Amino acid sequence: MEFYMKLPRNAKEGILFTLIIALLSVNLIAPIISMLEAGFTMDTYTTILKKIPFIFIAVLVVVSLLHPLGSKLAQKIVGENDSFNSKIIIDTLCTVFFMSMVMTIIGNWFGMGELSLAPFKTFFHKWPRNFGVAFAVELLIAQPIARAVMNAIHKKQDARVAKTAK
Repeated sequence: MEFYMKLPRNAKEGILFTLIIALLSVNLIAPIISMLEAGFTMDTYTTILKKIPFIFIAVLVVVSLLHPLGSKLAQKIVGENDSFNSKIIIDTLCTVFFMSMVMTIIGNWFGMGELSLAPFKTFFHKWPRNFGVAFAVELLIAQPIARAVMNAIHKKQDARVAKTAK
C-alpha cells in the first residue's frame, strides 16, 4: 500500500517526484559541499546560487541516466518480502552511490568554471564526503518530502474517485 500511496503512479507524477527531489537536493547538497570546500561565507553561498540552475539541469540528466542502474543494483540487494522502508533506503543508497560519483566530477567542473583533470586527482578525497552529504539529504529531507507530496496527491485523487463512485 505504501508503494501505491507514496510513489508515483504514472509518468506525470514520476516527473513531478523527480523534480521535487532534484530541486531540494541541488539547493541543499551543492551549497553544503561548496561551503565545506570553500568556507561557510555569504560570498561562497552567493557564488553557488548563481550556478545552481546549471547544476540542476546536470542533475536531471545524470539522474535520468543513472537511476535505472541504481534501481537495478537495489533489486539485487533487497528481497521481495522486504519492507517499503528497506527497499526505499537501499534504492536511495544505490542511486546516490552512482550519482555522487558522477556529480563529484561534474560539480567540481562547475565550481572551477572549466573542464580539467583536477577532480579526478582529488576524487578519492572528496567523494566519500560528497556521498555522505548527498545520502543524508536524500534520505532525511528530499525523498520524504517528495513521498509526502505523492501521498497527499494520491489521497486527493482517491477521495475524488470515491466521491464520484457514490
